[in-house]
Amino acid sequence: MGLSETDLAAIWLSLKLASIVTILLLLIGTPLALWLSTTQTRFKPAISAVVALPLVLPPSVLGFYLLLAMGPSGPIGQFTTALGIGTLPFTFSGLVIASVFYSLPFVVQPIQSTFESIGKRPLEVAATLRASPTDTFFNVLLPLARPGFITASILGFAHTLGEFGVILMIGGNIPGETQVVSVQIYDHVEALAYDQAHTLSIIMLTFSFCILISLYQVNRHKPAYSA
Repeated sequence: MGLSETDLAAIWLSLKLASIVTILLLLIGTPLALWLSTTQTRFKPAISAVVALPLVLPPSVLGFYLLLAMGPSGPIGQFTTALGIGTLPFTFSGLVIASVFYSLPFVVQPIQSTFESIGKRPLEVAATLRASPTDTFFNVLLPLARPGFITASILGFAHTLGEFGVILMIGGNIPGETQVVSVQIYDHVEALAYDQAHTLSIIMLTFSFCILISLYQVNRHKPAYSA
C-alpha cells in the first residue's frame, strides 16, 4: 500500500519538527553542557537531574504539566498571550517547545560527556597562547567535541521524530498542523488500516536502524582525550 497525502504530510511535519528542535537544542544545550562540565556548584546534581528528568518521567506526565504551563492560566500561556501570540497548545509552535523539553537530555548529555573527556589541558594550552575565550571555544573546544555534537544531533533528531505521548498531549491530532508520523500510525491502527500503519512503521523502523548505524559509526571512530 502506498503513502497517502496525509501520510506524506505527517512525514514532512515530523522532519520539519525534528530539524527545528535539533537546531534549538544545540543552541540551548551547548552552553548548558559546557557549564555543567565545568561548574563546581553544589547545585549541579539537582540541575543535572532536572535536565535528565525526561529520561525517566512518563511522557504523559511531562505533557500534562507543559499543557498546564502553556494554557491560559499557565506562566508560558500568560506570557505568550501578553505578547499577542495566544496560547501554544494544539499548535506547531507548542510542539516545538514541548519537544525541546522532552529531548533536552539526549543533546545535553552527549555534549557534556565530550567536554568532560576533553578536560582542561587543551584549554590551558590555548590560554598560554593568549587565545581569547571565544577563540578557544570555536577553534579548540568545538573541533575536539565534534563527535559529541554529531552524536547529540543524531539522538536529538531521532528522539524528536519518534515522540508520541508528549506530542499527543500538547498538539492533539490536527492534520497538517500537529499530526506527526507517530500519531498518524496510531490513527491507522485505530481505524484498523493495518496496511497503511505497516507502511509508515517500516519507514520509521528503517530510518531508526540507519540512525543507530550512523551513531555507532561515529562512536567507533571517536578519539580519546587526555585531561
